[in-house]
Amino acid sequence: MMFEQLGIIGCGLMGGSFALALKRAGLVKRVVGYSKSPSTTERARKLGVIDVEAPSALLAVSGADIVLIAVPVAATEATFKSIKHLVTPQMLVMDVGSTKRDVVDASRRALREQVGSFVPAHPIAGKEVSGVEHADADLYTGKQVILTPIERTLTVQLQKAVDVWTALGCRVVKMSPESHDAAFAAVSHLPHLISFALMNAISGQPHGKDYLSLAGPGFRDFTRIAASDPKMWRDIMLANREELLAQAKIFQHNLQALELMISSGNSDALEGLIEQASQTRAHWSMAKHQK
Repeated sequence: MMFEQLGIIGCGLMGGSFALALKRAGLVKRVVGYSKSPSTTERARKLGVIDVEAPSALLAVSGADIVLIAVPVAATEATFKSIKHLVTPQMLVMDVGSTKRDVVDASRRALREQVGSFVPAHPIAGKEVSGVEHADADLYTGKQVILTPIERTLTVQLQKAVDVWTALGCRVVKMSPESHDAAFAAVSHLPHLISFALMNAISGQPHGKDYLSLAGPGFRDFTRIAASDPKMWRDIMLANREELLAQAKIFQHNLQALELMISSGNSDALEGLIEQASQTRAHWSMAKHQK
């Protein structure tokens, strides 16, 4: 498996890391990149992440046999529209968005008869930092990648997508866009929501700064994700609002159950709920799920 040309739309952390990983694996001959900001594209070329700067998304796709769209989820539809005329059935087009149903709907509307070339992808990888200067050929190594094909996805392109991510050392899982969004509302979007709320709850108090100065490693681990990109997370939460709000309700119900045990001084029941959480966490390990 060898690609002649990779077209990257969005030369940031995710797109840049994909380009570097493909180059290192010897899977691509040349990389053409486009970013909304010309200074980003120029920086990507100077860093050797891309070989050629494209002046538009359409020209990044021109002549490519593999395309990665690594733009904010809210910009996906506009990107599809701008490249539609040059997408061919031989081309593999993927994204890296954290939500899938909205991206799939956008692809149906914008790509129309070329939608079969698009394989929706969500690599479970990233850093709190963004930008092409943080691009890393190892970003995807050992990570899970979720593919959410639809009935019109071409079998040959789906297989190519599986092969590419596998060659980069990823474990590939396939599921429906709906199942993906429900699962990630629970294990990713809700934790971010809670982490943002906690930081605001503490910093909004009169002595919040003093409290924060006393926080230790547990607090650091719990709130690491609160430092994530605000625009990106605004988009993700709005794109997946129904599933996220459903998970938030379930969380509130569980928080209230704990509050009730505390306020009534029911020590056994409180310990039981903590024990349940502790056991679940002890038996869960990412390593087990990432093999």
